[in-house]
Amino acid sequence: MHPGSTPFDDKGVYLQSLGAAETVTGSKHLLRTPGFNLLVDCGLFQGIKYLREKNWEPLPVDVASIDAMILTHAHLDHCGYIPLLIKNGYKGKIFMSKPTRDLTELILRDSAKLQEEDAWKANKHRYTRHSPAKPLYDTLDVEAALPHFVIIGMDEACKLSDNIWFKFYSAGHIQGACTVEVNCYGKTIIFSGDIGRYHSELLHPPSHPATADFVIMESTYGDRLHEKGDVADELALVINNTITAGGNILIPCFAVGRAQEVIHLLYRLKAKRAIPPIVPVYLDSPMAASAGKSLLKYPEWLTVSQKECAQMFNGITINQDYDGTEKIIRQKGSKIILAASGMLTGGRVLEYLKHYVTDSKNTILIMGFQAGGTRGRALLNGAYELKIHGQYYPVRANVKEIGGLSAHADQHELLTWLKEFAPEPKRVYLVHGEPSAMDALRVKIKDELNIEPVIPKEDQRQLLFSVKG
Repeated sequence: MHPGSTPFDDKGVYLQSLGAAETVTGSKHLLRTPGFNLLVDCGLFQGIKYLREKNWEPLPVDVASIDAMILTHAHLDHCGYIPLLIKNGYKGKIFMSKPTRDLTELILRDSAKLQEEDAWKANKHRYTRHSPAKPLYDTLDVEAALPHFVIIGMDEACKLSDNIWFKFYSAGHIQGACTVEVNCYGKTIIFSGDIGRYHSELLHPPSHPATADFVIMESTYGDRLHEKGDVADELALVINNTITAGGNILIPCFAVGRAQEVIHLLYRLKAKRAIPPIVPVYLDSPMAASAGKSLLKYPEWLTVSQKECAQMFNGITINQDYDGTEKIIRQKGSKIILAASGMLTGGRVLEYLKHYVTDSKNTILIMGFQAGGTRGRALLNGAYELKIHGQYYPVRANVKEIGGLSAHADQHELLTWLKEFAPEPKRVYLVHGEPSAMDALRVKIKDELNIEPVIPKEDQRQLLFSVKG
């Protein structure tokens, strides 16, 4: 039993966070109940080395004891461990929304492919301590996971057992992202997933049921307020200044969600000539391009028309392979490049970074959360050099950050979301945040709602309530 865990009661309902406890990544929240265990999310750890190494460790629970799994959305830190869960013996269903089904397959296939490529490069160029370097999982592992996916509609109450059912609500984070209402032995338990913005570029605001007994809530930006200025104006200023200097703009993007919102912004800026309409825009992420098609497939999730959604991809050059990446890099003249990954942890964006980060004319534009230990966080912290594929590159490019386009709610929006429950929940558990963000949000919730939130430690079992009878 983990130190600090509640003594086990076979009539108890427990929360056990196997990831995203006092950190932002690796979301895995296990709801233990008498006779049925439910896992909400199954993500990879990202960021600093000791977190990434957790992906190679076995889960601290018997995988075969998990009866069902619910996936809130398709980002890697929420879905990326699924192939390993199946590989290690999980036999049950994985419930998700329609867009999440499509996007998760894209994310997992891409994740496996990148791991295979990174292992191949590491072995070829010998910048690995492992002999040989191996991927965490491969494409065949992803294929084995797909038959477990089950789509649940937004207006559908899904029964898991005689005493447990759940329902989805739109979380507003990315297309398909959901908050989960779990009704368990008559008590309502809310898993927030990642909570989106109340004024998004493309998505509807987050929603949830009116009441809750217990809330497991993300706290990514629990200590920050997003900028209130016009994001489009900020983006235009950065682009125009860089073009005037004769440089390139590199925007590391999360392939699902952020890339599509940035493309929509660029479309609007070009339409009103706030940036030069002729400046080339490259999307070097086949996965992001495929995710863009999902926008058209599920228009009910969007606040813009299908026509506008289709038009925003006009004028975007989509690159499919590494040869194309090299041609884009060699091309003269200023250009805007969107490439994954969003935190500069891997992928094609690193090829651009190696060429552009050493030139003061260029701009590296950060537009999303950067976990500790990532190159993105290092740039924001003023790093003078970056290590990429075994070599060091001096940082001379301009590093800019625009926080207003974040897909995560800030502190004020998180509090707004929580205050919409009436009456207030009996208990709130803060997850998916760095310690400073969690503690800041804990204090605000205590002061404004008179609730003392709990911050679970990883693997620590928390008793929610005991079942009568």
